[in-house]
Amino acid sequence: MQPLVSIIMPAYNGQKYIAQSIESVLAQTYTNFELLITDDRSTDQTIKIINRYMDQDARIDLAILPKNSGAGVARNNSIERAKGRYIAFLDSDDLWAVDKLEKQISFMIANNVALSFTGYQKFDDDKLLGVVIPPTYTTYKKLLNGNVIGCLTAVYDSHLIGKQYMPSIRKRQDMGMWLNILKKVPKAYSLPQNLAKYRVSVGMSSNKLEILKWQWRLYREVEKLPIFASIKHFLLYALNGYVKYKI
Repeated sequence: MQPLVSIIMPAYNGQKYIAQSIESVLAQTYTNFELLITDDRSTDQTIKIINRYMDQDARIDLAILPKNSGAGVARNNSIERAKGRYIAFLDSDDLWAVDKLEKQISFMIANNVALSFTGYQKFDDDKLLGVVIPPTYTTYKKLLNGNVIGCLTAVYDSHLIGKQYMPSIRKRQDMGMWLNILKKVPKAYSLPQNLAKYRVSVGMSSNKLEILKWQWRLYREVEKLPIFASIKHFLLYALNGYVKYKI
């Protein structure tokens, strides 16, 4: 029997795309899953759309945060409710290939992998962009220099490492989780296939400085790295991020 997979989806004012994201989950060839959506106090039609899908499929469950708290808090709410052995992540504007879970869970079971990730296709409303194919594995030290684990592709095995939560930081909390897991296991492994589609935000370029600010805070406040180590990893992260952005 297929192990249960808990899919973690935060939502905030996602009425434009969330139906597409939910449809990509419902289309999976791997069927033993629960889709746990946590809404971060949306003010548009997001909740109405989710409720429509909940009426159609009992595998979908919704919680609503008492106040707007950010994607990390929303994801942690869903993780807290999760009953599955495997914890997977998909944001409410991204998409999965129909065989994503089937291939990735089979890979993890066959190789006893605690944390896995895959390649993904970048896209916007008008066109497909570059394909990001990750390295075959990463470690704690390697990941500090650049986040090669796309959140929309990540899956961890809670039977091997227990439930893991995102740190209380407004951004870069997914990388904080991967780093925490890599303190428990020596490597995370990739299935180097393009199994997801990452929607590139229209405002991404203008948010780069904001992201770098939170990256620095991740090194100093979450990982508590010394100042010179933080500078080294920050510069390497910025360089690797520029290369990935150009794909």
